[in-house]
Amino acid sequence: QKKSKKSSETLTFKRPEGMHREVYALLYSDKKDAPPLLPSDTTQGYRTVKAKLGSKKVRPWKWMPFTNPARKDGAMFYHWRRAAEEGKDYPFARFNKTVQVPVYSEQEYQMYLHDDAWTKAETDHLFDLARRFDLRFVVIHDRYDHQQFKKRSVEDLKERYYHICAKLANIRAAPGTDLKIPVFDAGHERRRKEQLERLYNRTPEQVAEEEYLIQELRKIETRKKEREKRTQDLQKLITAADTTTEQRRAERKAPKKKLPQKKETEKPAVPETAGIKFPDFKSAGVTLRSQRMKLPSSVGQKKIKALEQMLMELGVDLNPMPTEEIVQMFNELRSDLVLLYELKQAFANCEYELQMLRHRYEALAKAGSIGSLSAEGAHPDGQAGLSMEEGKGDVKDQIIDVVGAPLTPNSVRRKV
Repeated sequence: QKKSKKSSETLTFKRPEGMHREVYALLYSDKKDAPPLLPSDTTQGYRTVKAKLGSKKVRPWKWMPFTNPARKDGAMFYHWRRAAEEGKDYPFARFNKTVQVPVYSEQEYQMYLHDDAWTKAETDHLFDLARRFDLRFVVIHDRYDHQQFKKRSVEDLKERYYHICAKLANIRAAPGTDLKIPVFDAGHERRRKEQLERLYNRTPEQVAEEEYLIQELRKIETRKKEREKRTQDLQKLITAADTTTEQRRAERKAPKKKLPQKKETEKPAVPETAGIKFPDFKSAGVTLRSQRMKLPSSVGQKKIKALEQMLMELGVDLNPMPTEEIVQMFNELRSDLVLLYELKQAFANCEYELQMLRHRYEALAKAGSIGSLSAEGAHPDGQAGLSMEEGKGDVKDQIIDVVGAPLTPNSVRRKV
């Protein structure tokens, strides 16, 4: 009997297949209690905690009257409150913030605040409403007496009020003090509201047109960035070609003596885009010369195929005998051929873009938006037209931002 009781007490539940251990541990506690219905912050597991009732007496509450200091009519209200707080001020009275509206005298008004467009009675009425409604000018405009006084807009009321406040601040300020005078630009506020009203009253067609223009502007900016990037890449290729040529000439003119290592470091650095950058084998150990002839992984398959085709056209063996001089000359040849391939690609892209611009210009000329050019570069009326070099900038400025970034079509085949 004792063994059966122990086995029943130490009975364990097997974790279902596919359920993580952490999720299964959340279902039951160590004592295999049921999972809770609501989250709890107790440290005693998932067991329900009994309420801890102290021996102290409950603080009494009392139904007592109170007044709100923000009200001027002396209204009496009632609410439940602790008996110990009887006679204290209303706790929410500290939130009764009022705006300090300036007060002017008759003499100040006659000397400094007089305005032909405003009477004193109308100004007094404006300041009285400003005190009552805490400078909520929309409410002031609604409660304004438009029958007795002239009809005013919200901007007119604001402009008159802040003008008087600025005048009084300048008059009453002590000499040498820095004043923060409130300034209200009524004209700017009127224009802002008028523009906002126009924006609100747009038709669906105008909204769609504006969205279309925004999308086109984003496309133009994207194309401009792409053109700038292609220009930078082309400039790098040209610089690399010039640097490589100068370096070859310097090596040919220099004597074939071994130069110190310090002078080798002073050679002009060739940009990374100049042909192929072969890795240097400086690690200790045995290396094969054929490893120095392997193309790096940065060269794509397209360039590798083009390079093989150029070598075959030149009659150069793809796998020559790897002597020291042949390895160096073979790598330099392949680097120059890759650089030539990149320059030809850039030239073909520029030529294709120029053709696209020509077609675009001819289409605009036929439509009549700009003057047409004949095949010889002259206008039909006999005047001399723009040459390619002179008119390139103007034409490009007019239509470069509406022409998409052209990609070289598959039909255009370049011989390399």
